Amino acid sequence: MKAALQYMRRGDLVPDSIVWEMVLERSGCLRCGGGFLLDGFPRTLAQAESLKQLMENQRLDLTAVLNYGLPLNEIVARLSGRRTCQGCKAVYHVTERPPRLADICDRCGEKLFQREDDQLNSVKVRLEAYEQSTAPLIEFYQGSRMLVTIAAGGSLEAICDRTIAALEDRRRRNSARNFGNTLGPRP
Repeated sequence: MKAALQYMRRGDLVPDSIVWEMVLERSGCLRCGGGFLLDGFPRTLAQAESLKQLMENQRLDLTAVLNYGLPLNEIVARLSGRRTCQGCKAVYHVTERPPRLADICDRCGEKLFQREDDQLNSVKVRLEAYEQSTAPLIEFYQGSRMLVTIAAGGSLEAICDRTIAALEDRRRRNSARNFGNTLGPRP
């Protein structure tokens, strides 16, 4: 994890080999009864292919890949406005969720700071890396009919509600499709 932090602090994507080690370390979680969520992974086609192979080897199905859509200027504003408490690690935003006192945590009174990877230059580097490495994943997962795109504008609660609704809709459609498959051929 320390090796990954060096890349993230610069705003760079962590190399596939390091990311893959971290995924393999937690691969037992793929069998959780309620399912699993991989946040920020895969980010490259190579990682997507490795994940596909891991899932096949473990005889697991990947049922959905979430893609949150947001205009570029909003992404930059969200990331560069984020602040974190030095003490309790609570997260604030300078405009969307500011603390009561500027730069002071409401919970523990410690000073807030901006993470290195949330500084404007790092955000720009991250977005460029996204365009080069991650954007092709949209096409990859659209081709396998797993991509679920969710509008990421608005409040966290609204985004969460849209995510849950999209996943429930996906589950209903998958259940109906699988039920139809168990009925056998239709006359």
